[in-house]
Amino acid sequence: MGELVVAGVVMGLAGTVAMDLWGLLLERLCGIGRPNWAFVGRWVATLRSGRVFHDAIAGVPGVPSEAAIGWAFHYAVGVAYGLIWVLLAGRDWLAAPSFLPLWVFALVTVGAGWFLLHPGMGLGIAQSKSATPWRARGLGLVAHTVFGLGMWVGELAFIHGASVA
Repeated sequence: MGELVVAGVVMGLAGTVAMDLWGLLLERLCGIGRPNWAFVGRWVATLRSGRVFHDAIAGVPGVPSEAAIGWAFHYAVGVAYGLIWVLLAGRDWLAAPSFLPLWVFALVTVGAGWFLLHPGMGLGIAQSKSATPWRARGLGLVAHTVFGLGMWVGELAFIHGASVA
């Protein structure tokens, strides 16, 4: 079981780093802004009060260390997805990793943003209240594809060949 946990953590971290590098590349080459992790941190911090949905997270008073909270949450979610994947896929997949099922899983994970985080921050379901919802959705699907690729590369580079039996 310990090997599965290590694999899940490594894969989740690798996928999240890949997603962040992709965002940085898009910002530098295309001028596409990266996610505002401070607003995500603000949203996470307001969950303690029991409030999940806001009209606009930008209108909610800021909280100390909200950017750090947002970044920590981002990486914690990535690790959680890595752990969920290896628990679902199991040792057989780790012994012979294929990208397709992992890619499908990575695409499914975009749903947490579309149906919880975005509405929670006042952006509507799947960013329906944003200025360019279809563009945002497309970028989200591509980002989660990159997340899946990062998880797969993380498995191949750091886990595959290690004892998973």
